[in-house]
Amino acid sequence: MTNKKRLVIAMTGATGAIYGVRMLQILKDLPEWETHLVISAAGLVNLKYELDMDRAALYQLADVTHGINDIASCIASGSFKTEGVVVAPCSMKTLAAIAHGFGDNLISRSADVALKERRKTVLVPRETPLNLAHIRNMAAVTEMGGIIFPPMPAFYNKSDSVKAMVDEGVGRILDMYGVSIDGLFKPWAGLGNEG
Repeated sequence: MTNKKRLVIAMTGATGAIYGVRMLQILKDLPEWETHLVISAAGLVNLKYELDMDRAALYQLADVTHGINDIASCIASGSFKTEGVVVAPCSMKTLAAIAHGFGDNLISRSADVALKERRKTVLVPRETPLNLAHIRNMAAVTEMGGIIFPPMPAFYNKSDSVKAMVDEGVGRILDMYGVSIDGLFKPWAGLGNEG
């Protein structure tokens, strides 16, 4: 039995593979955390296209990996204790599956498990503009206790690179799970008495 905190990180075919990869990179250096990774076939395509990274390199970042169709996996059961699930990036197809309890693969099933067990479930949708189905599906997940976290940069931080913007989003997501890493993002402190 492990004393580590477990976090499921799921990656789909939406653009933004860097978000899932960056989370895995950060958590790999934290011995108190155990990551469980599942990635879709389309996610692997985006991983190669966006980051020139293959499955083997990605798998080296995770503590445990799971096949997309392995519905008998430990993360498919609520009896397997985790801190929750992050789907980063989250396609609109996966959002719809989660919103409607359609556990057709291990990503949507692990999110469904987290929601039913009242564990933190964060979806990082990468789509714009949104149609009404997207918005309604986001509302449904929110009503079930999930968190919709579009990775929008906070311009007040005056980020000067894509890496800084990604780190800010990842830092804010991980902060929701109690992981605080100095330098990932700068919390808003107000403008003080300027003016």
